[in-house]
Amino acid sequence: MQQHEQADREQLFQIHPYKILLYLAIGSMSALFLGFTFSYLYQVVNHDEAQAVVPPYIFLFNTILLLASSWLIIRANKFYQADDTEAYTRSLIYTLILTLLFLIAQIAAWVFMYTQNILTSDANPSIGYVYVISILHFVHVIGGLPFLIMFIYTARKRMKEPVSVLVYFSDPEKRLKLKLLTTYWHFLDILWIYLIVFFLLVKIINMFI
Repeated sequence: MQQHEQADREQLFQIHPYKILLYLAIGSMSALFLGFTFSYLYQVVNHDEAQAVVPPYIFLFNTILLLASSWLIIRANKFYQADDTEAYTRSLIYTLILTLLFLIAQIAAWVFMYTQNILTSDANPSIGYVYVISILHFVHVIGGLPFLIMFIYTARKRMKEPVSVLVYFSDPEKRLKLKLLTTYWHFLDILWIYLIVFFLLVKIINMFI
């Protein structure tokens, strides 16, 4: 009896290696972005020539795209639990489409900033932080795409016969990986919202100092 209780406790506190890797990645990315954003804040506050930059409105539109993609991947999880093959695959595909639209819109935002001579302006040294921070987020979004594409490919490949569908939906490792992918997508959303709010708050602070 005691052996069974001990085994249950060990299983309760055991963390899957995939979870550990994801948490370490999220922790390191959070530290990276916190470092860049607070360096940006320090420069704006302590250097007269550095002025806070307000991201273009298309950044706000990109926020909607990211939030919509996260909502769709949540729907994909629900359809996975309900064994709804078509809705699950469709939700993943729509998530991919919205994510690609986000990447395209982000490039359009940089082009807009370039045409407004923001990129080439030497009068404000803090501008570089906006580009570096947004590009880093862009890269991390791209980093999640191969895993999303692999889910879509696997779903379309295995969901052709009732037996393969049953095996796919009953695979605990596949369920875990989908949850981890969802967690990563939510982190990208939270990170982007943090960046937008941070830039706006720094602009407000800059107006009163």
